Amino acid sequence: MFRLPLLVLVSLAIAFGAGTWSTRVALRATSGFGALRLGPWQAFPDLQSAAADPYAKAHRANDGRLLLGRAEGLVFTAATDSDGRELRGDCRYEISGTTPAARFWTLRITDADDRPLLARAGLPSSLDAWQAVRRDDGSFAVQVGARAKAGNWLAMHEPGPVRFVLTLIDTPTAGATGLSLTDMPAITLEGCADA
Repeated sequence: MFRLPLLVLVSLAIAFGAGTWSTRVALRATSGFGALRLGPWQAFPDLQSAAADPYAKAHRANDGRLLLGRAEGLVFTAATDSDGRELRGDCRYEISGTTPAARFWTLRITDADDRPLLARAGLPSSLDAWQAVRRDDGSFAVQVGARAKAGNWLAMHEPGPVRFVLTLIDTPTAGATGLSLTDMPAITLEGCADA
């Protein structure tokens, strides 16, 4: 007597659970289509625009963060170095080169879930265009790691995967095509704590 309603209830629970799980996995897997890739750096110019695909809109709604519009700027994220190795918080890196044309830029470190990694009190956890020490040719080099370095240095002490986030404010890059890899800084692994 209760067998049929019980089977229907179990089937609905499985379908609802599997649907919810697969939606969560899809939202975590991508920020949408139309990625702009320059070396290890990746950005989604259409993420905040009306042209965003349904996955990007769902990701934006799920994330609950305010994003830059296409005319305001562009956020590039790197999860690997220039050789394709995953970025880790217990390693040392050099981020060097130039950025695409922008009125202002910032560089910061986040964990794998895009939460900002804050350095210990008094240590730098981010860098911007006004603070960066530049070479004669306009390029820069930023050391990232646990030990302080002269020049541009960001403190990073957290073990596990990290991401570097380069935000370009008021840049024509969002609408540009044909950008070369030399327009973005290279990320070079200098060593790890376990090596």
